[in-house]
Amino acid sequence: MTVSSHGPRTLIITEEFAGQRTDRVLTACFPDLSRSRIKNLIDEGRLTRNGLCLREPAEPVRTGVELILDIPAPTPAIPVGEAISFPILYEDDDLIVLDKPAGLVVHPAPGNETGTLVNALVAHCGESLVGIGGERRPGIVHRLDKDTSGLMVAAKTERAHRALSEDFAARRIDRAYLALCWGVPSPTKGEYEGNIGRDKRDRKRMAMVGSGGKTALTRYTVLKAFGTYAALVECRLATGRTHQIRVHFSANGHPLMGDPLYLRRIPAIAKTCPIDARDAALDFPRQALHAARLGFTHPGTGEKLLFETSPPEDFMTLERILASD
Repeated sequence: MTVSSHGPRTLIITEEFAGQRTDRVLTACFPDLSRSRIKNLIDEGRLTRNGLCLREPAEPVRTGVELILDIPAPTPAIPVGEAISFPILYEDDDLIVLDKPAGLVVHPAPGNETGTLVNALVAHCGESLVGIGGERRPGIVHRLDKDTSGLMVAAKTERAHRALSEDFAARRIDRAYLALCWGVPSPTKGEYEGNIGRDKRDRKRMAMVGSGGKTALTRYTVLKAFGTYAALVECRLATGRTHQIRVHFSANGHPLMGDPLYLRRIPAIAKTCPIDARDAALDFPRQALHAARLGFTHPGTGEKLLFETSPPEDFMTLERILASD
């Protein structure tokens, strides 16, 4: 067994550990790593068993098996500024409003330590931003998924961060999203409600759960129907759960087009879709979701601010193709 602060750690399983859970064995043999840390490393694909990636922490170990756990090098506690451009809609001494491009991660996390919106904000706003709202998430009061585009506000002072965070928690923020989904929700204006929690079969996914989880409510309006096979919808959140819109629409039979987590097979309704529209929808490389509207009270002036943006070109192109058939 080799132990180091980072890099690969090799463990050959002996008889005393045979049959025990993988994460428990690793915790016992590497006491400087917590069990939760080890589970996160396994989730990231950093554990191999006899040369093959192992992602199931509960998998029993067998005598003679070789486990190699790859520990990444430590990263700076404070994100480093990087020159990454992003559209700015408004900026003053208290806050900045931006239109996040699809594909940009909001804050550093395992697997995405650099190249994030936080890195871009630190470079743009300067060292004054560091420490506002936490070392790893300076200035961030809410987030969008990596492949969701659209409006965000970030705080540049502690006062602004506290006030905006309270407004988000109290649902005093005016937010609306645009999405392209499979099928046409019925009724064309309604609500999806149901608790959302971690999917027990896949830790990267959220799911509607019968018990536990957190209450979630999404209000939607169908803006355009493309035959019976697709729709452009506006969504407003009464709550703000992880992947809320994506989970609610998938659970109700209308997964978002291109969603890599919640659209894992070709929807039956796609068979009724014209060929060009079907191909464009099935080839769309991300969830078709855009944060189109953001309104809030300025924490310094008390002024009501409202911003709206159109979806990016890939979203608009898909919408045009759906509408042309």
